[in-house]
Amino acid sequence: METLRLTAAQATVRFLSQQMTEVDGATVRLFGGVFAIFGHGNVAALGEALYGVRDVLPTYRSHNEQAMALSAVAYAKASRRRRMMVCTSSIGPGATNMITAAATAQVNRLPVLFLPGDVFASRRADPVLQQIEDFGDGTISANDCFRPVSRYFDRLTRPEQIMPALTRAISVLTDPAECGPVTLAFCQDVQAEAYDYPESFFTERLHRPRRQAPDAHELKDAVAALRASSKPFVICGGGVLYSEAERELLAFCQKRGIPVAETQAGKSATPADHPLSLGAVGVTGSSAANKLAEQADLILAVGTRLADFTTGSWALFQNPGRRIISLNVQPFDAAKHRAMPLIADARAGLAALESALGDWQAPKTWREAAAAAKAEWTGVAARYTAPTNLELPSDAQVLGALQRAGAPSDIVVCAAGGLPGELHKHWQAGAPLGYHAEYGYSCMGYEIAGAIGVKMAHPDREVVVAVGDGSYLMMNSEIASSIMLGVKLTIVVNDNRGFACINRLQRATGGESFNNLLRDAWREALPTIDFAAHARSLGAGAVQVKSIAELEAAFTRAREAKITQVIVIETDPMAITDAGGAWWDVAVPEVSTRETVVAARANYEKALVAQRLGD
Repeated sequence: METLRLTAAQATVRFLSQQMTEVDGATVRLFGGVFAIFGHGNVAALGEALYGVRDVLPTYRSHNEQAMALSAVAYAKASRRRRMMVCTSSIGPGATNMITAAATAQVNRLPVLFLPGDVFASRRADPVLQQIEDFGDGTISANDCFRPVSRYFDRLTRPEQIMPALTRAISVLTDPAECGPVTLAFCQDVQAEAYDYPESFFTERLHRPRRQAPDAHELKDAVAALRASSKPFVICGGGVLYSEAERELLAFCQKRGIPVAETQAGKSATPADHPLSLGAVGVTGSSAANKLAEQADLILAVGTRLADFTTGSWALFQNPGRRIISLNVQPFDAAKHRAMPLIADARAGLAALESALGDWQAPKTWREAAAAAKAEWTGVAARYTAPTNLELPSDAQVLGALQRAGAPSDIVVCAAGGLPGELHKHWQAGAPLGYHAEYGYSCMGYEIAGAIGVKMAHPDREVVVAVGDGSYLMMNSEIASSIMLGVKLTIVVNDNRGFACINRLQRATGGESFNNLLRDAWREALPTIDFAAHARSLGAGAVQVKSIAELEAAFTRAREAKITQVIVIETDPMAITDAGGAWWDVAVPEVSTRETVVAARANYEKALVAQRLGD
């Protein structure tokens, strides 16, 4: 057996650089690169190894470990999980800074390989700098925090362990059902140890997406349920985009006359102007989608984990005879809430349904009801996004301006706060993947960092970041990273002077405005923040605008720029699209001395009656 004597770190990066995938018929490297912030736990060995493969596995520097890992999460999402990134840090704060990003990947079923440095396996130098010591367990390190937010976790304490660990890691990262983050905690002394690795370990390997066909019995049951329905309704989740099944889904719904609505992760899979495409569903949904979801007697959920924002906390589907078919590659998701499981790849599952349904169609009256509801919602939504001369426009009016001045190929990126709700209702994505929302974990600070990953995945498309001042202040350092990496973004900051979304929720549940808007927080002085000047200090072009008309003009100019541009506009913290939407289960205190809370609790108890759990 031919061998190569390499350090564990050198062998790791050589192995990773030989993993390939197939995208649009072309063979490309599975890993788009490595995000790294070096420290004493990874610079000497892993840093040296990465330098040696920098031409085939490029290393990208960021300004914050959480940010670089969020960029990796977004890159995987924008790449339909076909390609991914590696993230490496030192052993202490650098490692734990990545925990939030790992959780974001875990919730959203997205592949990222985390290689945090770890303590000395030999324990010769214990305790080393940044080492967490557990008084009762000598095997614990800070990296154990990754366990609950990793699909697979391993700690590398000997150089030969990388062979089974990396093999298992790639299996998880590329499996449509298991897909999620992998953490290999890499002891820093082990990184530097040499071993005679078999040359065969470094053979190039091609990973193609597995397309699992449905079980014959599950398919038969699903077809029978569809045939028996008179008001079928499709919910399109992110799994449709990951499966590249958007054409199949639209063709299926069009032929069968079934209206379709989209989750946050599934938005952009169906054309916004199609008569059967009813837009967003659930808590942040359109009135058209939610109206038909309430009446539906059969819900075909394709590639969605049916989270509470999609189901209106399981109060949205009100037809007493309603049934759910969950077409999902992951059995864990397919079995939720006693759904009829149809475990399959989205494209393969839709093809099987199409083949088995014959000439069956939904009743014409149901299709007409969908068209009428869509037409009504389109008129209502247009009023919320129309141009205005208000001194403080709403988020919806800002989005209307970006839509008018944009192009169909644009990709809008958002995450937390009120903007995902307004975007979910109003944004008209012009092409698949044109809407990129991280709303599974609703991670503040994702927006700018995530947009870097999106732009790296789609360098030929304009990437527009819609972000509130709260998220901007949490993680704005990546503006500098975008300049350094040559990744041009257009960032629109809606300055509503605080956490306006949560302030509205606070008020809606009977609370008083408290600790969310800057004016309502404990303070010695009210800060005046010049976001445009701050963005310019990080290297971006930036401007403050004072009206919707100025915003449209600035956005048009920003699109032509070569470096990241930031546009700041002050917005109304209380204005929101109150049309559409559905109830969301946010528990209200059962006992309070405040009348507003007592009243909110009474309304909450009435709403609980509509929840349909376990039926």
